[in-house]
Amino acid sequence: MTLELTILAWSLVLAVIQIMLPAMCRNRETGVAYNASARDEPGPPVGVVTGRLRRAQANLFETLPLFIAAVLIAHVAGREGTLTALGASLFLAARVIYVPLYALGVPYLRSAVWLASMAGLALVLLAILLPL
Repeated sequence: MTLELTILAWSLVLAVIQIMLPAMCRNRETGVAYNASARDEPGPPVGVVTGRLRRAQANLFETLPLFIAAVLIAHVAGREGTLTALGASLFLAARVIYVPLYALGVPYLRSAVWLASMAGLALVLLAILLPL
């Protein structure tokens, strides 16, 4: 398996982790009995960290389909190389760093890390779109 596909697989692992983190935090806020119920009544207000983790998850889910498509197009088209390896690595590393920054409420640096993930995606797209 290529480096880019391996990074894509790890990006999916990150997505699963980002599904579980806010769920676990919310479980602490509401308790097991509420989460096992039909949840017909609203639970207690969502906590600050849970809300941040949910937003971080939504943010990943906005860009992940684009990243998946870009990596798969690069693979199928035989356009993998230095740009795609660097771009995919940058995307995943930035997305991993982004989660705790968002959970801790770190401004500015979090935005810079998000921009780095977008730069990683852009590198993969450049490798696809630039002539050989």
